[in-house]
Parts: sequence; structure tokens; C-alpha cells
Amino acid sequence: MEDLARFDQEHIWHPYGPMPAAVPSIPVTSAEGVTLHLDDDRNIIDGMSSWWAVAHGHRHPHLVEAAHRQINQMPHVMFGGLTHKPAVDLAEWLVDITPEGLDLVFYSDSGSVSVEVAIKMALQYQMGNGHPERNRLVTWRRGYHGDTQGPMSVCDPEGGMHSLWTGQWTPQVFADKPPARGATEEERARYLAHFDSLIDDSVAGIIIEPVVQGAGGMRFHDHELLVELRKLCDKHGILLIADEIATGFGRAGDLFTTKAAGIVPDIMCVGKALTGGFMSFAATLTTADVARTISSGAGGGIMHGPTFMGNPLACAVACAQLDLIAEGQWREDVPRIESRLRDQLQPLASSDAVADVRVLGAIGVVEMQRPVDMGLATAAAVDAGVWLRPFGKLVYTMPPYISTNDEVDRICEAIAAIVAAEEKRR
Repeated sequence: MEDLARFDQEHIWHPYGPMPAAVPSIPVTSAEGVTLHLDDDRNIIDGMSSWWAVAHGHRHPHLVEAAHRQINQMPHVMFGGLTHKPAVDLAEWLVDITPEGLDLVFYSDSGSVSVEVAIKMALQYQMGNGHPERNRLVTWRRGYHGDTQGPMSVCDPEGGMHSLWTGQWTPQVFADKPPARGATEEERARYLAHFDSLIDDSVAGIIIEPVVQGAGGMRFHDHELLVELRKLCDKHGILLIADEIATGFGRAGDLFTTKAAGIVPDIMCVGKALTGGFMSFAATLTTADVARTISSGAGGGIMHGPTFMGNPLACAVACAQLDLIAEGQWREDVPRIESRLRDQLQPLASSDAVADVRVLGAIGVVEMQRPVDMGLATAAAVDAGVWLRPFGKLVYTMPPYISTNDEVDRICEAIAAIVAAEEKRR
């Protein structure tokens, strides 16, 4: 394993890291439930659900069974001109559980690509309506939508992870960051007036992460804001794109945040937990009106088609994941985890090293006063028996839904250990 870790450090790139890696990655030999088994025989809790995806825990038996069954039948077949039952079954599931009216499903191989497709849909829709000049999107700062070119263009151009690329493509329109959850009606009204003032004849649509901004800042805002943004889109004749890749399937306490707000976006992206962490897979849903307008315009259809689009293995596992969602245990587990996180993380707000503590659904965030020392933070968490992956000033967790109270407690203890380590560094 020492040779493995050394080769990895010298030859394999990891997310947002240099080469060679500044800090060696930790070898994992297997995973089950909420537990990662390390090569040195230690067991640690996956407090990140492996970046939101492993919502029901690692190697959930129902998902394993579905994967084996589909592997033995047909792991992959091209989707151009062909179809299959797993793709149809999954589309039926998605159309049924997402906001009413999202009746058309486009499959892709990652969340970032699903956003690429959503952006193409918005632009092609405006072309089909005779408005090619509408070629920009409005979004808000502190957002994150993925790492490919289109999604990067709508990430925060200054404080986001892709500020290096600002100016390399069509500039998008950025409103201020949304008011934090619990804002007054007056605060929301002022913000929406500001947002409205940015929409001109060059704008094709609005794209947002509804209720929870993820990797751009782990910030939460009110459901009521979504209702007013929907009204702005209707007022200006533009599309609303909801990036529910991180928030979908119960993570923020709602099955989908848009559905809980009582609105229907014109386009919606889902991913991450879609396959329960078994493989990368995503979908972009839209309305019949958007699909009809795109299909009657130049190109005759959406100009996109990934090689692994509609992969049968991914579709079959996603259907099995939705079986677990339909069973509904998450509706008890997520509020339980939320309560546990709130009770144990809130006291950390008294630390001079901490700027803010916030919790929503099965998401807990401790924002520090300054960027954390990654090596120090990782060591503190692993020594406490938990895997966490802070970024910038943020120490955060999104536990698997199956986490017991004891396991959630241990995650909170690990976050407290990071705070304590940062206090000593001040």
C-alpha cells in the first residue's frame, strides 16, 4: 500500500490539486454502510457521503442486487436509435416524482454535463423562439454548477473555484449572493428588485441552485425566493433552470426543493445521489413546450449525445435507488440527522475561530474565520475516526441517511476536533 500511495501521489491527479500532490491521499480498501476501511486497518465514517452521492450508504444490498442483475443482462448499449427497459423505467420514475410538467428526460454521464445540456436547452429554446440574441444567463454569486465550460461560466467569477477562467467565454450576468435563509420579506423584495434590474434582452434564462448553494459557499436561502424567481422568468419570457444535483432526493429535507416551494422550473438537473453513489450518472428534465420549441428550430433537436447516455447499468441502479426513496425511510432519517447536527454543531459558534454555523436537512456547515489548514484538518478528523473534506473556510458534512445517532455524534466530534486544531493555529 505504501507503493500504491507513492505512485498515486506522483502520477494521479486528484480534484483541485497540483502534481505531484502536496499531501498523500489515504488508501481505502473497501467500504460498507457508512464505513470506509483503510489499508492500515482503521475504519472511518464517511461524513461526506462521498460528495453527496452515497445517500443510502456504501454497497446497499438493494442497489448491489440491481447492479448484478443488470450486469448479467446488459451493462451497456448505445442509446442512438436504441432503447431499453431500465431507461424507460427510470424516466417514468423521474417524471412521476419531479415537479409536475417536467415530462421530458435527457440522460447524461455526470452532473456537470447535465448542466451543459440545460444551458444548451435554454439557448436553443430562445433560438427556436426567434431570439438568438438571448445568449446569456443570470445567476447569483457564491454558486457552483460543475467543472466543464458551460457550468464554469455560471459559477462565481470572483470567489468561486473557476475564477481563473473568467473572461474566457461569453460573460454571464451575476446578481449579488442571495439573502440568507430566514430573511425578511422586505430583504427578499429588495434583493429581487436588484435581480430583476439585471435582466435585459440578452438574457435567455436564470440558473440557480435552489435553497442550498453547494461548493460555492454552502449557503442556504428561503423557498419563498424560488417562487419570486419563477415570477420573474414568467414576466420576462425566459427560462428557469434549477440545478438540484446536490439537493435532490431528500438531502435538504425535501424530495426536491423546487417541488416543496410549489414551483415548476422549465429545466431541472439531477445527479449525485441518483445512483446512490454506484456510478456517475445524471439527467436533465424539461417541459413539453421547451422540447417542442427546440425540436422545431435549427438542428431539429438538442445538440448533445454522450457515448454513455442512457447507460442500462446506471439506469437500473438509479431505479433501485428510487425504490429506497419511495420506501420513505429518509423522511424520518433526514430530520433526525438535522436535529442531531443542529444540537451539536451550534455550540461551536462560540469559538473565536468560527464565523458561522448552519444546518439544513442532512447538511451541517461550520464556516471558519479563515481558510483551514487541509493537512491539519484531515489529520484531526481521521484521528477522530471520520472522513471530512473541508474547502476554503468551510468544514461541512452531509452524512449518509442511514447514519445512526452515534455515528452522527462522532461526525460532530470530528468537526469539533478540526475547530480545536484551528483555534491552536490562530
